[in-house]
Amino acid sequence: MTGLGFSCLGVRADPYAAGPTLVFRLRITAAQDVRVHALLLHCQLRIEPARRPYGPGEELRLGVLFGERARWSNSLNPIQLAQVSLTVPGFTGETEVDLVVPCTYDMDIAATRYFQALEDGEAPVLLLFSGTAFTGPGGFQVAPVPWDQEASCRLPVAVWQDMIEQHFPGCGWVRLPRDTMDALLEFRSRHGLPSWEATVRALLAGAAVR
Repeated sequence: MTGLGFSCLGVRADPYAAGPTLVFRLRITAAQDVRVHALLLHCQLRIEPARRPYGPGEELRLGVLFGERARWSNSLNPIQLAQVSLTVPGFTGETEVDLVVPCTYDMDIAATRYFQALEDGEAPVLLLFSGTAFTGPGGFQVAPVPWDQEASCRLPVAVWQDMIEQHFPGCGWVRLPRDTMDALLEFRSRHGLPSWEATVRALLAGAAVR
């Protein structure tokens, strides 16, 4: 289908979601003489790290993802943020809709580690669209959404930070294998430690003594 266009008007965190969730506000346009009955969209969201500068502190923390700065000309590759689907109700001309994107604070995920490394500014995000369009003045005509449809977004780092702080206030999150968790629980029980924080601090203190 020709004549479709996409743009991102902004992004915010959903304060009422059960988990970390971003909401991208999209504007979708079609040719004025085309009646769009519905759109079934698939959207891939991709961080493009090469499209912003980084300070010394950010450079240090990003080393785990991209290596030393001398390698960044080759290693600053796009990072997938999410893949989501969206059903857009019928419209003529243009419409605005919310694209809801669940996120994670799993530090094993590259996108999470990337945002965790940033101090301020904005993160460049590219939204890539595909799917199916149902159009026609009377009956339905079915056509694919062209693969070259995309929209750019500048995601404020503060929006990500506030979203994570809302769901994990003052905390981090680490995923461990079950056998490691069992060993930690045994250590905690054996030493009568009141919390996981106390358990980790005791282990760190022991490591520092050695």
